[in-house]
Amino acid sequence: MRRRNDLLLSVLCIALAGASVAATGAPDVADLVRRGDAEAIAARGSEALDEMAALYRRGSRDEKLRLANLFYRVGHLSPTAEAALLPDAKTDDAELRIAVQYALGRVSDDDEVVQTLLDSMRHDPSALIRDKAACALAYDQIHLSERQKVHLYAGLIQALADDVGQVRAIAIKALQIQTGQTKGYRPNAPVGERREAILRWQRWLLEYRRSL
Repeated sequence: MRRRNDLLLSVLCIALAGASVAATGAPDVADLVRRGDAEAIAARGSEALDEMAALYRRGSRDEKLRLANLFYRVGHLSPTAEAALLPDAKTDDAELRIAVQYALGRVSDDDEVVQTLLDSMRHDPSALIRDKAACALAYDQIHLSERQKVHLYAGLIQALADDVGQVRAIAIKALQIQTGQTKGYRPNAPVGERREAILRWQRWLLEYRRSL
């Protein structure tokens, strides 16, 4: 009888231990998103970012904003995250659009993302959006190869000839941050002086491309 009771007690202890493990198991990705735990998400790798992308697609505006900021903080390459974020790179919601612009370069190494940001930097009606697109080009293209940067640099150099002074100013700032150089370009200098500096940039880009 005692042996039977001991056996029942052992079975009960095992069951309770299993219940305790289940209750205290690792949180799911949705929980980590609610907590804003970028470090834990990063540790789980690409599957976690795939789950975040699914949450982003069906999320509310505020949930999308939270997820975009988390994608930025995690900083892992994820084509799935890029595909989820890219449609909102043109949203009318300025706050969400800026968060997406920042996040895209942190999850992608895609020329399409670079071109989307270049287009926003040059052509968006909002000076704020143009400025933040330039910031994303300057600081957040963390996965681009040296060869891929040719497209980025070429787009910024083309923007040095833009008719809008602000565009010229943010383009040279992004180039300076990316390369550590200005080639003597001043966005408000006379047209002839700007042309000479742009030619210096174009020669530099040609040499850069040949060196790869």
